[in-house]
Amino acid sequence: MADAAGAVAAFRRMLKPGEEERALGRIATEPQQKRVMEQFKRAVDRAPDVRAALRDPRVLQVVTAALGIPEGAGQQGLATRVLLSDLADPKSLANTIGDKRWKSAAETMQLATRGIQALRDPQVQAGLADGLRRAQWNRNLEQEQPGLGDAILFKDRAPAVNNSIYAVLGDPILRRVVTGALGIPQELAIQSIEAQARAVSARLDIRKLEDPKEVQRLAERYLMNRANQNSTANGADILARYGFPSGGFNI
Repeated sequence: MADAAGAVAAFRRMLKPGEEERALGRIATEPQQKRVMEQFKRAVDRAPDVRAALRDPRVLQVVTAALGIPEGAGQQGLATRVLLSDLADPKSLANTIGDKRWKSAAETMQLATRGIQALRDPQVQAGLADGLRRAQWNRNLEQEQPGLGDAILFKDRAPAVNNSIYAVLGDPILRRVVTGALGIPQELAIQSIEAQARAVSARLDIRKLEDPKEVQRLAERYLMNRANQNSTANGADILARYGFPSGGFNI
């Protein structure tokens, strides 16, 4: 339980006033942050239109990382279709895609209506730069303690689900924290979305996500479960290294 206790202690330390600002301030001084944004600005200035800009890895990597979809940098076709979707059309890809982070990204960027000018807007660029710093902070937290970055994002995003279990299931971070905290197997993902919703609703009163204390309690349960899983896996690895069966001996 020492690892689990350490995980919770690390989480609570990150919640202390000023801790986030100090961390982001340190990251802002890193040369890599400035270099990435300079490359982004040069790329969008040279791009003839928004589609050409999104085909440039220097642009797409910044947009997807800053908006919380880091894996989207390797999904150029999907990213372009979603980010240029007509948000007024309920049947558009942005409105129908299961991963709701994409819709949020499309709403934030407004590329379908503003085009390349959105990417050249200094205010948009400042927002993307802030998003990049937060993405780096999240990676740093995950390196410090597996699940810590997830827990911080969960704390920030959970109050916005508006009592919708489908909003939880539609966000990979929220889904991972909730199912991990509740001990729901990952195999749940192969079931229909309705079955997933029933399984989670049976163990969680979604209204609790309106209460910051309940949100923190759930995040801490997730961290403890992650820490205990890692401890068990590490123990199995050590046994295997010395030729012992990972599950122990049957006597």
